[in-house]
Amino acid sequence: MSRRTRLSLALALTLVGGAGCSDPAANSSASGAPQHTVKVASCGQQLSFSQPPERAVTLDQSSTETLLALGLQDRMVGTANLKTKIAPQYRGAYGKVPVLNPKILTSEQLRAATPDFVVSSFTDLYTKDRVGTRNELRELGLPSFVSAVDCPEANKPDLTPFERLFQDYENLGRIFHIEDRASALVSKQRKVTAQATKARKDLVGRPSVVWVYSVFNGVPYVAGKGGMPSDMSRLIGARNAFDDVNEEWPEVSWEEIAERDPDVIIIGDLSERGAPGDSAEEKLTKMREHPVVSQLKAVRMNRIIEVPGIEMDPSVRTVNALQLLVDGMKGLGYVR
Repeated sequence: MSRRTRLSLALALTLVGGAGCSDPAANSSASGAPQHTVKVASCGQQLSFSQPPERAVTLDQSSTETLLALGLQDRMVGTANLKTKIAPQYRGAYGKVPVLNPKILTSEQLRAATPDFVVSSFTDLYTKDRVGTRNELRELGLPSFVSAVDCPEANKPDLTPFERLFQDYENLGRIFHIEDRASALVSKQRKVTAQATKARKDLVGRPSVVWVYSVFNGVPYVAGKGGMPSDMSRLIGARNAFDDVNEEWPEVSWEEIAERDPDVIIIGDLSERGAPGDSAEEKLTKMREHPVVSQLKAVRMNRIIEVPGIEMDPSVRTVNALQLLVDGMKGLGYVR
């Protein structure tokens, strides 16, 4: 951030009274009782709230839909980074929230929204050339939240990605004082994961799967170890073919995919993002035209499962991709 940006944002935060830096003694109810201070750890930072945020900004679609699922649209003053259409059940609520930038949010746009809380599913949206680093925002009194899924080393690495996602819901519930809503969402999604786990006993063998998220400049990015696709594979008893790569979305070659010879290929559709190679159709065409990949049994026999790309990311929609995986494996004969 430039000095001018820092000063402007600091002034804006002063005017709206940033939730993360307010004095608990100064924020009391009408009866004079002090507000309860909520403390939440988020990706290496300790966040403190003497009152629920009133002007939240989300930096990506996944965090946007998570807040909408928790019924927080009235506490949101901006969203950004739309990858695809908002899920139908959230469109009405989404229409009430300003879109600050359909792509990556800038520090100037964040400043203009005068937020008191920033939420993101990903650490890489907090950089100097975007909205600013988390440390810079903290210095200005603006608390920032990152999904525990994207920061396992600071959020109990022994937890599975789905457990860390549920931890996000619970922490956001505490921050906004809507613990009942958060608990209801966790309970609802646990039922989906439990149902998927039951598919294990009906799984034929232990099929290997490759998750292709995107293709950039002709190069595929696949699911490695530790992300939501890895956990979805584990839940149903399948084997993520790139689980030996300790990176969530490693760049690989088509030849490496061919060497792994997966039983099933799962393709993420990001059609509406608009970059070359984003659509499921483009990915499939690329595989069928590739001299080596086209010879894979999974490609020749069309053992392909298509899911919305955004549902491979940590969000309230990830359980939908899990259900599509179970249904797809049933359709291909891998689940009796």
